Amino acid sequence: MKNTLLIFIVLLILLGCQKDDPDPVLIIKNPTKALLVFPYENSECNEGTNITATHSTVLFEWRTAENTDEYELVLSNLSTTEQALYMVSENKIPIVLQRGTPYAWYVISRSGKSDSTATSNIWKFYNAGEGIESYAPFPAEIITPSMAETITSSPSKITLDWNGSDVDNDIIGYDLYFGTTNPPDLFESNLQESVQTDVQVESDSIYYWSVTTKDAHGNSSDSGIFQFKIR
Repeated sequence: MKNTLLIFIVLLILLGCQKDDPDPVLIIKNPTKALLVFPYENSECNEGTNITATHSTVLFEWRTAENTDEYELVLSNLSTTEQALYMVSENKIPIVLQRGTPYAWYVISRSGKSDSTATSNIWKFYNAGEGIESYAPFPAEIITPSMAETITSSPSKITLDWNGSDVDNDIIGYDLYFGTTNPPDLFESNLQESVQTDVQVESDSIYYWSVTTKDAHGNSSDSGIFQFKIR
């Protein structure tokens, strides 16, 4: 009887010394960046369905991103600057596009378990049109200074940097517009490189600039006007 009582007391002591397991740590995995597949970057898109003289349906595709519940496809018409958003749960979606028109697109990965998102690269393409033998260059991509950027170092000279691309790969030069007026005046014409260094600026001034890209067939495109401030 004493032995039984002793065993019972020991068990109570052991049970009393045990601690509850701590709550498990919840690990939230953020969405990953989607890898674009089609339409191809800087290409002429000849694939599509429901083709008419003015429109066709193009299937946008990308690789499945990890930890992602939903995708947001952002599509920009580079001729009109209009932007459309498409929410999908799959990694593809058919979209009706105007033919003979340049577009840019990218995909944002989203998750219901995380506030973080991941954004893919941006690809540009032309949706092929009837009877078009050459396409205008894509509008130049402004790199730096970016839109509404404030440069606080107050330099006397800065560098204007952009990127040009073209389906036909026949860009022959750039016209650079720059100044304190909107729209800016022509600053340099027929530039062969997509950069202009040692551009003189003054403190406490707002500057405007744009780039016109020209190709060998007489086609051109306008980047649109960007602005920045020197503080």
